[in-house]
Amino acid sequence: MGWNSWNKFGCENINEKLIREIADAMVSSGMKDAGYQYIVIDDCWQIARDESGNIIADPKKFPSGMKVLADYVHSKGLKFGLYSTAGTKTCQGRPASWGYEFQDARQYAAWEVDYLKYDWCNNGQQNSVAAYSIMRDALKQAGRPIVYSICEWGSSKPWLWAKDVGNLWRTTNDILDCWDCKQDWGGIGIMGILDQQIGLESFAGPGYWNDPDMLQIGNGAMSPTEYQAHFSLWSILSAPLMAGNDLRNMKPEITQILTNQEVIAINQDALGIQGRKVRDDGEFEVWVKPVADGTRAVVLLNRSKAEANISVSWSEIGYPTTLIFEVRDLWQKKNLGEYRGLFAAEVPSHGVVMVKIKP
Repeated sequence: MGWNSWNKFGCENINEKLIREIADAMVSSGMKDAGYQYIVIDDCWQIARDESGNIIADPKKFPSGMKVLADYVHSKGLKFGLYSTAGTKTCQGRPASWGYEFQDARQYAAWEVDYLKYDWCNNGQQNSVAAYSIMRDALKQAGRPIVYSICEWGSSKPWLWAKDVGNLWRTTNDILDCWDCKQDWGGIGIMGILDQQIGLESFAGPGYWNDPDMLQIGNGAMSPTEYQAHFSLWSILSAPLMAGNDLRNMKPEITQILTNQEVIAINQDALGIQGRKVRDDGEFEVWVKPVADGTRAVVLLNRSKAEANISVSWSEIGYPTTLIFEVRDLWQKKNLGEYRGLFAAEVPSHGVVMVKIKP
């Protein structure tokens, strides 16, 4: 759980002042208390290498340097992350790490970096397993615990090999701030990304996670109902929750979505089981995730343009149909009563109902 600069601020708008303010806002907004830890600077923090080959942060944008900035983030009880690429240049044309893996890893450790997002642009047709394994080895030798985020966009099916290489791996192209759209360059909306998670659930678990990309919640192109669905689905997928909005001026409804402790508890459940789709009626879907206390988290998803009644039967989620269960709505934060055999609810257009079903 954390925050990444890319979705909102891109390349040109990042600087030391922003990162300090984001760290402050993560604390003051309640996000730190809700479990968010990492402040990650994406592409464009780096500008060149010195005569010894050491990576240099842009002195105009980061005049105090990365160690001082990391110290500030750490002083807030948070953790600090950076970005690089397993290629000759980053996606935005900045110096990348191919051939400098061990030198860069030592530098990150010296700066007290806690998280590395490692992208795949300008990779020179390297073998992805080999390229990402080199940086894994470099991070291990650097002597500091650093979360390793593999970002090769699912191009080589990393769920088949990345468990022994990194802590999380992207499964798709970049996420867009839309319900169901796509761009020619490969960006896709949250429904398209959701569809690509089907069948990947068996490859994730504690310490190794499928990553359907960062959150777009609060960036303005979707409705609060759609953002609530976005957060619910990423939570039931046991996905990393990396916010990507401007934490300094969140609307109350956005803060409420990002800090809903009952939904976050499903995402962070100790079993680490990725949720799966158990029913698909076209535009109406049911997703379920077993949690450690013996209950089930369920998302009723309405992809259509009108409100709809969606149900889930106990047999679909692995329970005997004869039993009575308590149902709790995780967004209304209230118990809905006892149900026998099935639960049904009116689900808004492009929205969800997320419940916990308890024997």
